[in-house]
Amino acid sequence: MNRIYIFTGKGGVGKSSVAAAHAMKSAGEGKKTLLISTDMAHNLGDIFGVKLGKKEENILPNLDIYEIDPEYVMQNDFKEFMDYVKKMLSSTGDMDDMGMMPGMEELFALLKISDLYKKGIYERIIVDCAPTGETLSMLKFPELMSWYMEKLFPIGKVGVRLLSPFSKKLFHVEMPNKQAMNDIEKVFLKLTELQELLKDREITSVRIVTTPEKMVVEETKRNYMYMNLYNFNVDGLYINRILPQDIDNRFFDRWVELQREYIKCLKESFAALPIYEIPWYDEELKGADNIRRIVEDVLSKGDCFEVKTVTERESFAQTEDGYRLEVNIPGADKSDIDLYQSATDIVIKTGNFKRSIPLPNVLRTYMVSGAKLEDGKLRISFVKEDEDDVQ
Repeated sequence: MNRIYIFTGKGGVGKSSVAAAHAMKSAGEGKKTLLISTDMAHNLGDIFGVKLGKKEENILPNLDIYEIDPEYVMQNDFKEFMDYVKKMLSSTGDMDDMGMMPGMEELFALLKISDLYKKGIYERIIVDCAPTGETLSMLKFPELMSWYMEKLFPIGKVGVRLLSPFSKKLFHVEMPNKQAMNDIEKVFLKLTELQELLKDREITSVRIVTTPEKMVVEETKRNYMYMNLYNFNVDGLYINRILPQDIDNRFFDRWVELQREYIKCLKESFAALPIYEIPWYDEELKGADNIRRIVEDVLSKGDCFEVKTVTERESFAQTEDGYRLEVNIPGADKSDIDLYQSATDIVIKTGNFKRSIPLPNVLRTYMVSGAKLEDGKLRISFVKEDEDDVQ
């Protein structure tokens, strides 16, 4: 089965180099491989010393690299949809001056990855993502947008039919034509497919790159927690830039000691994951020969492409009193978790992130009766609404 590997982490930890090393190893194994960047500050071309265009380009046997330009993808693959958006918002100003709407870069980058995967050209797609916050925004965007479209789209279709004759004259708003509505439907279906693709543990793995520094370690823990909240399968941790233990320079003694402490902390916090330790090299990791050092020193030990399902997706189970929902949020602080129930969803909020989980139809007449965080799992209990009132 073809696979997707997504590399993320705090800015400056060496994600691109680690992703590039995996791509080189994959190509060396004879697998047709694509190394793709979704970071707007692309640097794959810099790493390999090549100038890249708007499409995939071959740089080594079995290895293509591609720096996504979301605006180019948007204009070439979804032109009718974006033409409608421009018309609809034309009364607010010149859309060409406004540029792409917030969040659209992430959406079209992911849709492009999905299209490339479905074409089946590549056996492995290695994704070099933007720093943690942007990656989280990108990965949760399909679910968030799909949730809103599911709520609004049926109303939108009725609205188009009823308001189209009057909208332009009365409200100065251009309603979508049939072709644009078809494109909106296509986007909705693609979002649904995209969610399943990104959360399919047989297809997609998320790998976190970190360094043994206090601020980076803390962000790595939060990153892992949020990835689990949104049901992504994180199955690898890469600790980069580890100083030699026998370095003969007193200036580094304290640094070595601190790194040892943080590495221990990471191993304790991520004991369930395969952990790879990458040394701090004596020169910049640029060019295929230097990237190959990571392949030989770190990735040659064992199968780094092996898939390990670390956590299960959220699950509903029937109990004696009603039902229970379990959500994996390792590393979460119960004092920082808030949840509430709407008519059709259960909403979980932790830190700056929140997720809406659709409730099965059978639970529409049930209410939350309690919640408990144990061993990294949030267990939410539901009972029949009338039973809850009695209690």
